[in-house]
Amino acid sequence: MKLIIHTYKLKLKHPFTISRGTRTEIPSIIVELSHNGKSGFGEATANPYYHTTVEKFEEELIEKHKTIEVFSNQTPEEYWTYLLPHFANNMFLLCALDEAYTDLYTRLQNLKLYQYWSLKLENLPQTNYTIGIDSIEKMTSKMKEVPWPIYKIKLGTKDDIQIVTELRKHSNSIFRIDANCGWEVTETVKNSVELKKLGVEFIEQPLPADNWKGSKVVYENSHLPIIADESCIIETDVEKCYNHFHGVNVKLMKCGGLTPAKRMITKAKSLGLKTMVGCMTESSVGISAIAHLTPLLNYVDMDGALLLKNDIAKGVTLNNGNIVFSKLNGTGVLLNK
Repeated sequence: MKLIIHTYKLKLKHPFTISRGTRTEIPSIIVELSHNGKSGFGEATANPYYHTTVEKFEEELIEKHKTIEVFSNQTPEEYWTYLLPHFANNMFLLCALDEAYTDLYTRLQNLKLYQYWSLKLENLPQTNYTIGIDSIEKMTSKMKEVPWPIYKIKLGTKDDIQIVTELRKHSNSIFRIDANCGWEVTETVKNSVELKKLGVEFIEQPLPADNWKGSKVVYENSHLPIIADESCIIETDVEKCYNHFHGVNVKLMKCGGLTPAKRMITKAKSLGLKTMVGCMTESSVGISAIAHLTPLLNYVDMDGALLLKNDIAKGVTLNNGNIVFSKLNGTGVLLNK
């Protein structure tokens, strides 16, 4: 098995602002694993919040390439377990490798990934389209530019209720709110009352990730479901979220890939938690991997590639919120030439 590294700068259509800051481009690394004339692809993007950079990704991949290139017909689950001790401190890279190997393995089996998992493409959730923090005029303009059945609206300002009130005047679509740790306990409970009136479906991660005491209070008093994001990073976090959140948003890069994400979803469902998978701002490589988990989900946020000026791959596409799977096997990805 051969490791091939591709690096890109993913330019955004619009500056993208959340409660922590603004970005105009996203550095991305694509891991390609090649064997017997077939290739599988996985992705990791740089994220300041998690102190990741493409340069460090590339350096570590080169340093550990002999470990990575071992191939002995292991299943994706076995390969992930094999890699874990070598990448335990870098979940983003582990994710890219897991996605790439899973893609390669299922292509070699002449299967689409969801077929390998024995899943059926039935009752799939629609994806939302994300509107970053901006002036109300620009946020409204973005909604008009991309008419969509569900919008995720990033908040964390002093005018949050006013923003949603104004946006509601321009759309009957479902709204989801993501405060990215930007609110306090009383503020969240109070906002939940007003946001429910405005047709909001749920609130994602209103409090700082480590405020478990506050999360319990919000969970017990909110008028809307609360979904964990930054509070649910790795597998052991799912159980912590029980009785503190109504659901969990699993991110592949944060937890280490498709393999642990699928286990996290199974665990969450067993606890009666709503299940969601979210994306970072990433290309169709990462987005296509996410799509194969959707038969297991209540909600999905996989619009990352729609926010790009220059998607660097073809794969799963999105049509008015609906997922259209690629005809290719594996995760269905092909890099643009």
